[in-house]
Amino acid sequence: MGREGIEEGEISSSLLVKDRSQIRGRDDACVSGEVQSGGSSATTVLVISTLVAVSGSYVFGSAVGYSSPTQSGIMDDLGLSLAEYSVFGSILTIGAMVGAIMSGRIADYTGRRGIMGFSEMFCIIGWLAIAFSKASWWLNVGRLLVGYGMGLLSYVVPIYVAEITPKNLRGAFTTAHQLMICCGASITFLIGAFVSWRILAVIGTIPCLVQLLGLFFIPESPRWLAKIGRWKECEAALLRLRGENADISDEAAEIKDYTETLQQHSEAGIFELFRWKYAHSLIVGVGLMVLQQFGGVNGIAFYASSIFVSAGFSGTVGTIAMVVVQIPLTALGVVLMDISGRRPLLMISAAGTCLGCFLVALSFLLQDLHKWMDFSPFLALIGVLIYIGSFALGMGGIPWVIMSEVFPINMKGSAGSLVTVVNWLGTFFIFASVCGVTVLFVSKLVPETKGRTLEEIQASMNPFTAN
Repeated sequence: MGREGIEEGEISSSLLVKDRSQIRGRDDACVSGEVQSGGSSATTVLVISTLVAVSGSYVFGSAVGYSSPTQSGIMDDLGLSLAEYSVFGSILTIGAMVGAIMSGRIADYTGRRGIMGFSEMFCIIGWLAIAFSKASWWLNVGRLLVGYGMGLLSYVVPIYVAEITPKNLRGAFTTAHQLMICCGASITFLIGAFVSWRILAVIGTIPCLVQLLGLFFIPESPRWLAKIGRWKECEAALLRLRGENADISDEAAEIKDYTETLQQHSEAGIFELFRWKYAHSLIVGVGLMVLQQFGGVNGIAFYASSIFVSAGFSGTVGTIAMVVVQIPLTALGVVLMDISGRRPLLMISAAGTCLGCFLVALSFLLQDLHKWMDFSPFLALIGVLIYIGSFALGMGGIPWVIMSEVFPINMKGSAGSLVTVVNWLGTFFIFASVCGVTVLFVSKLVPETKGRTLEEIQASMNPFTAN
């Protein structure tokens, strides 16, 4: 089993199970090492462990939703200009990018619980720095720390949930990550309408403390324990998650066999990811994240109020309608995840976002026609709501689910970091690619016009011969 250049499909079919007679009637395991435990149910420990983990997702959402309702209060109290406040809002992303780069390796060294606790320490310090800040630089330091913790959480939460859940529950439980992000952003936005920005920052520490304390009562990921050779602890954690009376012998043996097979190969570094045998996983993981970001979600979400106002609709009413639509449809996606499958939801979600953007564009086009003048604001509202609802149904959460599923344990650290960074930088990578194409376009097609007459320029570009 130690041959070089082993393909992932071979691992999952012929190498993952050493003795077929021990696991009769079960399908081959997939490349992620998942256990074919289709009949597993949600135990109390599994539910509590998931809730503790997705408390970090709520922290993620509350950090994203904080800047909108607090803008006027912070600018007035600290005397910030619009440009200075823009720095405060955007520096969160910088912290998140740094956290995302480091997330995979930290999770591999400290464990899934360890990195969640580590990230929450940064978030708590960051929220308190914001709450008690007296100057803009201290405010920015706090926001940067929260962003760093958020970047770590954006990777480890879906990974941990995917690794502790059986396959028949994994989709729904992992999508709870996106649901809690939506809840965190929406609830923070609503609370921010009634309390000061300092109090809202203090409130932001509550979910951090909930997760930090909850980590003492939940098991570590069995797959991570198996990866580092702690087999007895792996079985004990698996038994807690599946129930004391559950028969985990087959599942534990399958995890052990798969892990031992992967340990015969070196730990995948960042450059190892680009080998041909990982190409499919990498294209799927990175591609979904890029498409998620480049589908316009940030433009719609961040500027929805401006879109409504420009279309002649109330920005406040439109934003409230977005919140009302987003959370239920995210919850619906959680329910449908393991019923309909990932691919159908992704395709329906992508089609819905396409339709939503088209309707918003159409509403602005029809503003020029007087007979449609009264209808275009409602068309803009419908378009934005269709977009947000469709995104929440699938494209918001499913890429994170698939990211946690398609990479084997020996490359999850490097691959997860890369995919998470792409999620934060995806739009800019595409912008960079377009700029690179611009260089090629200019070098190959655009003529130099300096020092040439118009006739010379046009003749060189449009050669013709007299009849």
